Amino acid sequence: MENAKNFRIEVAYARPEKQVIVPVIVEPGTTIQQAIELSKVIEHFPEIDLTENKVGIFGKLSKLDTELRPKDRVEIYRKLIADPKEVRRKRAAEGKAMKKGTK
Repeated sequence: MENAKNFRIEVAYARPEKQVIVPVIVEPGTTIQQAIELSKVIEHFPEIDLTENKVGIFGKLSKLDTELRPKDRVEIYRKLIADPKEVRRKRAAEGKAMKKGTK
């Protein structure tokens, strides 16, 4: 697989207690899904389900069939435990309730 046209990318996945970034040499035309498979990250993190987990390149959501470019970093995102917007709404409501209670 080593030739002058191949290039390096990274596949990243993180849990609260452990993060990995796996460098992978790929051929032109390699997709996100193929790069994840080549990285073998799923073997180390069996909770990853590519039908459920979202993926992206440098923080931008992407589809599994997106072709990679040199130096791309493929990121596999975990499911959110809580919706950040909902958490902010609850905090704001609690803050308003506290202010009313102190007057």
